Amino acid sequence: MHTNAAGRKVDTVDLSQEWGALLRCEAAGYATAALASIRHEFPAAVHHTMTKPGDFPYRPRARTPVFYGSFDWHSSVEMHWALVRLLRTAADAVPAGEIRSALGAQFTPVALAAEADFVAGPGGEAQRPHGWAWALALIHETATWDDPDAQKWAAAMAPLAEALTRCFLGWLTAQTYPVRYGTDGNSAFGMSRVLPFADWRASAGEPRLREAITAKADAWFSRDALYPADWEPSGDDCLSPALTQAELMSRVMPPDEFAGWLGMFLPGIEWGRPDVLFTPADGQAPHLHGLNASRAWCWRRIAGALPPGDARVDVALGAARQHAVAVLPHVLDGGDGIAHWLASYAVLMLS
Repeated sequence: MHTNAAGRKVDTVDLSQEWGALLRCEAAGYATAALASIRHEFPAAVHHTMTKPGDFPYRPRARTPVFYGSFDWHSSVEMHWALVRLLRTAADAVPAGEIRSALGAQFTPVALAAEADFVAGPGGEAQRPHGWAWALALIHETATWDDPDAQKWAAAMAPLAEALTRCFLGWLTAQTYPVRYGTDGNSAFGMSRVLPFADWRASAGEPRLREAITAKADAWFSRDALYPADWEPSGDDCLSPALTQAELMSRVMPPDEFAGWLGMFLPGIEWGRPDVLFTPADGQAPHLHGLNASRAWCWRRIAGALPPGDARVDVALGAARQHAVAVLPHVLDGGDGIAHWLASYAVLMLS
């Protein structure tokens, strides 16, 4: 159960127990993969705009001393989030002491201050909104957990939280149109990942971020209808443009309004249409495994936002299960392009 930005209690339906048990079975493997990933500084993909000869970081860790592993910055953030989430939801099923030690060594005030400087600088722009959103989700996970270590980490993350909040507000103000494609630039997914943090800040008397997200969601998406979902997926998608948009609107719209909006946006869900959104992506491209995981998460969230008795609920839950079955065998297969990030999507899907 959670509360959306419209103040509505939204049930997560009957997958909570089923997938919670599955997460506990897989948690140790996911934690081991994440711990290994965040420690691997190389190979690394570094996005940097040079302003003069020699203007390039000596090594990833010299520029971003916390989020230097996992091949790239946003993947490192995702895997740190996965470790905190696993520690919070399945502590007795993971190597909790090793995770606490690893995160404690990473989440120091000095190192996190450097991350705040990076985010606020020109290099940080390449992480919007996806990397920013996962970082705010990580901060929310620590700040709302009544645990001594988590509270210590959250305090150290305060400058990063402020920098990210300013960046996100600036982006929303300046962005005229949403990014609708299914890769890291997707606007709806980024906004959705930030909303729990924004709701938490609003409950503490700082509503600007929540208000900005809900206003942009309304302006960008509330009048969309007859979405051409048959065009999905694209070959490099890790997200469904249709389902991420629907999932976001389930968070910001009142329940009756969302149910009606969904019928106009994606008509035919109750009959399993369009087929492409109910059929797991088939292919070896690494991002397509992420697409199946994120679709499963979206379908579960959409089902939980619909009113009891809605004919679309069971269909959406069936789609969630089908996509989960498709992705789970690949999470820990160690393939190129997968090991440094896919476990985080699996944790998001199952928790």
